Amino acid sequence: MSSFDTETLALCEGDLAKTLEDWYRYLRSEKNASKHTLRAYSHDVVQFITFLVNHLGKPPCLDDLSSVKLSDFRAWMARQAMGGASNATRARSLSGVKNYLKWMDKNGIMHNAAIANVRTPKLPHKLPRPLYEGQAMNLIENADDDCWTDKRNKALMTLLYGCGLRIDEALSLDIRDLPRDGFLRVMGKGRKERQVPVLQIVETMIEEYRADCPYPESPDRPLFLGERGKRLHQGVAQKAMRDIRDLLGLPETATPHALRHSFATHLLQNGANLREIQEMLGHASLRSTQRYTEVDAKALMDVYKKAHPRNK
Repeated sequence: MSSFDTETLALCEGDLAKTLEDWYRYLRSEKNASKHTLRAYSHDVVQFITFLVNHLGKPPCLDDLSSVKLSDFRAWMARQAMGGASNATRARSLSGVKNYLKWMDKNGIMHNAAIANVRTPKLPHKLPRPLYEGQAMNLIENADDDCWTDKRNKALMTLLYGCGLRIDEALSLDIRDLPRDGFLRVMGKGRKERQVPVLQIVETMIEEYRADCPYPESPDRPLFLGERGKRLHQGVAQKAMRDIRDLLGLPETATPHALRHSFATHLLQNGANLREIQEMLGHASLRSTQRYTEVDAKALMDVYKKAHPRNK
């Protein structure tokens, strides 16, 4: 199955369309790229090819891609900036195009010498934005549980905060994946499996939701269901989080992913080491986990500035 429609493939000349489909298949089957990465990369490459159609005045072929100069890449990046794309968006777009061109180079299809000299737009250094411990506990303890969908939302939020899962990891769970012997098996990015410990409160919230869920269970049934009995959509979970935070007066940064940040930050603040947190989060690099030390240091400085008498 390809992500490229007939209209998109019509923008390509010669074998270029085939390379698009082969590259997409490589990302999906060999690299086990997430659906978000697949969607983003394919979108970025299509945008670049569309730019080349207008830039060259004709559908590009493989030879055209190998001949794209540094000035052409810069013109494409400038066009994106003029269209209002942020540095982060342009950096991701460049990453997708680089991946495609490098894949073709590696497979002996074509070589572009200029792409290696295209500089990635500078990105601001952003820290994770977790909730305070009191806010996270308030969210879990005071969320509504009047009906089965309320209990589902409460179980989901408890799982995200209690185990540090990504929202798509939690929503990908099936009944067969329920915790065993105090551990939960999670399929993370790149189809990498990890085990995370599960608190009793997490298991209790899930059991209460399952007891009220009106749909029959089977091993391959999604754990978290929408009202019509299908796998819960990420947008529904995000809306539920918005409703809860508005009800409790929590900041706009209180998102499902903020619960994952809160999990890591609160573990660090309470004595867990970085290697342990890295393993539980499923980070491939310790560098990703080290961001939480900066969050902890910033929180300490904020407390210091508010409390020290000479700062008043």
